[in-house]
Amino acid sequence: MRCYSGSFVCLAMIATGNILQVFGAEPTRAEAVDALHRAVHFFRSSASIEGGYVFRWSSDLQLREGETRVGESTAWIEPPATPAVGQAYLDSYVLTQDELLLDAAEETAKALLRGQMVSGGWTEQIEFADVERKKYAYRVDSAEIGKRKNVTTFDDDKTQSCIRFLMKLDLQLSQKDQPLHEATIYALAAVLDSQYANGAWPQKYDQRQQVVNTLELQASYPKVWARVFPSVSYSEFYTLNDSTLIDLIQTLLEAADIYRDQRYLDAAKRGGEFLLRAQMPQPQPGWAQQYDSQMHPAWARKFEPPAISGGESQGVMRMLLQLYQRTGDDRYLQSVRTALAYYQRSRLPNGRLARFYELQTNRPLYLTKTYQLTYEDNDLPTHYAFTVSSSLGAIEKELQKLEQLAPGKPWVPKTPQPPKSSPELAQAAAKAIDDLDARGAWVESGKLKAHPDVAVDQIIASATFIKNLRTLSAFIASMPQ
Repeated sequence: MRCYSGSFVCLAMIATGNILQVFGAEPTRAEAVDALHRAVHFFRSSASIEGGYVFRWSSDLQLREGETRVGESTAWIEPPATPAVGQAYLDSYVLTQDELLLDAAEETAKALLRGQMVSGGWTEQIEFADVERKKYAYRVDSAEIGKRKNVTTFDDDKTQSCIRFLMKLDLQLSQKDQPLHEATIYALAAVLDSQYANGAWPQKYDQRQQVVNTLELQASYPKVWARVFPSVSYSEFYTLNDSTLIDLIQTLLEAADIYRDQRYLDAAKRGGEFLLRAQMPQPQPGWAQQYDSQMHPAWARKFEPPAISGGESQGVMRMLLQLYQRTGDDRYLQSVRTALAYYQRSRLPNGRLARFYELQTNRPLYLTKTYQLTYEDNDLPTHYAFTVSSSLGAIEKELQKLEQLAPGKPWVPKTPQPPKSSPELAQAAAKAIDDLDARGAWVESGKLKAHPDVAVDQIIASATFIKNLRTLSAFIASMPQ
């Protein structure tokens, strides 16, 4: 902790934990740089496995977890793990031009290249121990697949976040790192290859999916649907759940900008065409979380029934607005207009949206702790949210803004603006500096979800590291040299 005066002042600082409220002062640029360096050094040297990261650690670094327990030789993919940390390093480098951050980003990229599958993308984790690596078809080890696991997953922004980070690093390095550039283009090729003929993608891809020609099929209601989970495999379904398809379109749009390759923009547009076809007819012109090959809403997991989604559909509407900016195609705006009116009249009394609306009746659907469908919300599983916040107001404002633009106005990417100095930014930077322990770690109260049998109440989290790293780099960039 930084002290500006005598012991009484330091005691006040310790008591409040907030430097700016006590002094009305702010950290110096040098103090912020020093804190950033210590935090990055700790995270790379003590929390990382060869440049890869997980979700959370116990404060003594003895226990680690992603979505599940992991050992010391495993890195996790889903944000806020490895690619998210790498992206934070890279974004912070762009702001500060601190070479330490670029070196950290390149180290994380090398970890990701060691985890890239022959199928092109990434699975849930990267194994660095030799015995475990033999179970996976990692490109850098061998092109022979054999019995090795070769699944690329698009679920939870895993492969997509890796590609976006590697693309941006490739751009920063002017495509001079040949292994990085080649791996990135290879991953993008897998995204193109795995796209179905109707513009959708599966949740997972292992180079063996059958291309399903459903170009003419519009989404429709099934005549009947099972009200008991049928234990189906949904990995090849057309997947909007967890923003899978939206993240893929976003990745392709960014690839089109970075590499100026029309193939990526064309594939993104095909994804947009699927979103238009996937919009359900009246009386519920929204979207489902996933569709089967007949374009019917379908079961996924035992707590994800065929239904109209109140969550993923909001992401779909935002993407349609973005695609309108790229194409000027008014069908995207009309789709949002129709959906927005439906969702506005479907809001719950508290202003939120149900995650699931029953097909055709539009009654909010819930599940009990034993996974039985119900219309009541008094016995819900605790691991899954059955209502979601509404951003319909923000979507409507964006729609109105686009409707006022001249037709056919070309899309122009926004130019990132450098961060501006402000009391709020200085206060956040002061807190980040103040919270750093002697090792250079940000320790916080928390549990390890994958270790319920172990008494842990202090953790280190990648999400917190990313947030504080971004705060410090923004503060540094806002200060004069």
